[in-house]
Amino acid sequence: MAPTKAPDSSRRSDRSRRAIHDAALALVTEVGYRRTTIEGIAARAGVGKQTIYRWWPSKAAVLMDAFLDLAGRTAEDAGAGDTGGSGEGAQGIPDTGDLVADLKLVLRATVDELNDPALEAPTRALTAEGIVDAKLGAAFVHQLLDPQLALYVTRLRAAQEAGHVRADVDPRIALELLIGPLMHRWLLRTLPLTHAYADEIVDYAVGGLAPRP
Repeated sequence: MAPTKAPDSSRRSDRSRRAIHDAALALVTEVGYRRTTIEGIAARAGVGKQTIYRWWPSKAAVLMDAFLDLAGRTAEDAGAGDTGGSGEGAQGIPDTGDLVADLKLVLRATVDELNDPALEAPTRALTAEGIVDAKLGAAFVHQLLDPQLALYVTRLRAAQEAGHVRADVDPRIALELLIGPLMHRWLLRTLPLTHAYADEIVDYAVGGLAPRP
């Protein structure tokens, strides 16, 4: 009689984690952050509550991990679809030598992500809850926002070195001229978030950053 192969516990854990991630994101999208519970996530994922508590200390931690995983997979998919061009690709903001074109490319991609139903609800939930929950807000900034903002700093510093941005410009403040208006319109839904709007933000911001004659 052939020996029975032992089950692969690591694969089972990976499947359970993915099911929990998917359940957390789905529930936040359907009922909102405050009405999402560990019990609900466990039932949706088909696991016990103790399985969740073994890996995460709280609902916020589950959602944060799920969102980071989703964002990572989204970035990987976007990178796999990038078939040409020079620059840093999915690991950074492209540097083709044309700062305006590079920033427009990235801000348009950001518009697409913010308008994506799969990303919009959990992003809004984490952003809103992070305002009232300082610990969650700090984790959201540290784990998700800071790494993305660092890419803008790197690209703007390269533009400074190339003479395309004034030497006295603080890249960390300059990037907020790009990201701030985008997030303001998205969060408050003042007007539609479009590629055309992203392009205008870049034109206005870079015009103010360029070396003066």
